[in-house]
Amino acid sequence: MLQGRLFSYGDTARYRLGINHNQIPVNYLRGAKLVNTYHRDGAMRVDGNQGSVPGIEPNNFGRWSEQPAYADPAQAVGSTADRFDCREDDDNYYQQPGDLFRLMTSEQQRALIENTARAIKGARKETVEKHIANCTKADPAYGEGVHKACKAIGALSA
Repeated sequence: MLQGRLFSYGDTARYRLGINHNQIPVNYLRGAKLVNTYHRDGAMRVDGNQGSVPGIEPNNFGRWSEQPAYADPAQAVGSTADRFDCREDDDNYYQQPGDLFRLMTSEQQRALIENTARAIKGARKETVEKHIANCTKADPAYGEGVHKACKAIGALSA
């Protein structure tokens, strides 16, 4: 019965307090090395949530870089199951959006371009330029349209 209660109490606390229950000062062990994970946000986040650092990779800040040395090993399941580097073939990123853009009517293309420019306004200049480059890879007309629209609304300085 005691073993069951030990499980139940911890499980109840995790349910009630949320994923970050171990970050609440009264709950973490003194002197224990805190583990830095990629987990962000959630209930009971009390450590500053790593500030405004972007939580994506790749990014322009050198944070959250991929660490292949810590990847799980490949597993033999008939053939080999392993991670696939989707960046090896960049066309996967641009072929389908470009095809969709070319299927749109000129009115739909205009609306997409204007919505894209409005949505990205306020982002860093490097981010806007990278997005325009991605749009250009999908379709040159899309990239040019986004570039012009960003300049028109001030999302991209001359």
